[in-house]
Amino acid sequence: MTLISRVLGLIRDIVIANIMGVGSGADVFFFANKIPSFLRRLFAEGAFAQAFVPVLSEYHAKDEANGIAVEDNNSETRKLIAQVSGTLGVLVTLVTLFGVIASPLFVIFFGFGWFIEWLHDGEAAGKFDLAASLLKITFPYLWFISFTALSGAVLNTLGKFAVSAFTPVLLNVAIICAAIYLSPMFVQPAYALAWGVFLGGLMQFLFQLPFLYRAGGLVKPKWAWHSEGVTKIRKLIMPALFGVSVTQINLLLDTLIASFLAMGAISSLYYADRLLEFPLGLFGIGIATVILPSLSNLHAKKNNHEFEQTLAWALKIVSLFGFPAMAGLIVLAQPIVMVLFMHGKFTEVEVLKVSFALYAYLAGLISFMFIKVLAPGYYSRQDTKTPVKIGIKAMVTNMALNLMLAPFLGYVGLALATSLSATLNAFWLYQGLKKQGVFKLSAVMWLTLLRLLLSALVMAACVYWYSPRFEVWLAMALTDQIIQLIIAIFIGLLSYFGSLLVFGVRVSAFKIIKS
Repeated sequence: MTLISRVLGLIRDIVIANIMGVGSGADVFFFANKIPSFLRRLFAEGAFAQAFVPVLSEYHAKDEANGIAVEDNNSETRKLIAQVSGTLGVLVTLVTLFGVIASPLFVIFFGFGWFIEWLHDGEAAGKFDLAASLLKITFPYLWFISFTALSGAVLNTLGKFAVSAFTPVLLNVAIICAAIYLSPMFVQPAYALAWGVFLGGLMQFLFQLPFLYRAGGLVKPKWAWHSEGVTKIRKLIMPALFGVSVTQINLLLDTLIASFLAMGAISSLYYADRLLEFPLGLFGIGIATVILPSLSNLHAKKNNHEFEQTLAWALKIVSLFGFPAMAGLIVLAQPIVMVLFMHGKFTEVEVLKVSFALYAYLAGLISFMFIKVLAPGYYSRQDTKTPVKIGIKAMVTNMALNLMLAPFLGYVGLALATSLSATLNAFWLYQGLKKQGVFKLSAVMWLTLLRLLLSALVMAACVYWYSPRFEVWLAMALTDQIIQLIIAIFIGLLSYFGSLLVFGVRVSAFKIIKS
């Protein structure tokens, strides 16, 4: 389901690139979409889920031990869902209303460069007004997606992963349809895309309700700020706001600085980030979504051995796919960007811009994946203080690197700073788990990771040897580009899995050894 969602996400970006290219309108739309998406990570999928799922798993384990089903009125799980949905609902409603009314303030804060241009009636002054208008349309997405994430967290805790994994498909479908059918109705196509975001959020919200009802989790919301469960989640969520969302905060800081850079900086970073998100979302976030309820349940049962084995399994799985994804995207970055986006207003100049940003982001792909896997090792044990300390250090490091690299490398420096700070973040998360005696990489696992890395390097060498030069790719027709790209990917797959066999990597290395 996650794969379907990611493929449609790429199609969505292809359609947007065809209509908008890399320019002023694209910059503003991605800006207006990024702010509610960032807040979504705080209120919904990120910090909230990391705090809510362990507590919900704890309540659900108690109900199971007492033989109480979720749909039973005496179920503590059911009561907690009602209390959390009511409390979250009030808070998110207030934030959403404030965001719609005060959208210019958000633009001033996160797009200060455009505000300065607006004050002095500069060339980019129109970006400020357009961003404020678009934000009024996209901000309600936060309300819809917060309840969608709450529903998804409940379903995931109950072991029903497919529904929440499929849900993002609806957002992609809504934006694609808006781009194709609504954009001709607007002078500025960005308005059509903004309405696509709004409708996509509404569709996601409505889609999960029947499944939540069948699972017994659809309840009447209740305000319960001081209840035991909500209080526990509140204490966990405050530090988690920084811990789990540090990457998103770094991306917003990139956006702030990029607003001072040349036109197209924000959209170049966006397209590069979207290509990075494909393997990251499919493997990193996908695996992290599955292991959080599992780790929370194992911690509740005090099964430390299987807890450690599950973390080790997750790291090996994301490495198995993450190393070749990183190597393959680095070697094929330009032809991939060319095939996916070089249509309509997207030219070869934009291909180079996006590919340079992608190289910088790819330097941190494995680190981004490791963060997604290692963070649940803390949140599942209801430890949110340690990740927040690490997150703050990583964020400060990213800000310093931004200021050091952006003057020389421009938007590429921003992407590189994000990757470097993510690498430090992943290292500090691992060191923390190791110091706490929760998880440590064994000698056997180090050897497995080394074999995976060597196999990915062999794969990269084979693909690089086969792949034509940039000028040759440009001269090809689209059909020939696609054929050549498919052949290159096929060579990559054969060489990678062949190398795994040669280096002695076997399926047994990816099994969880249960106690």
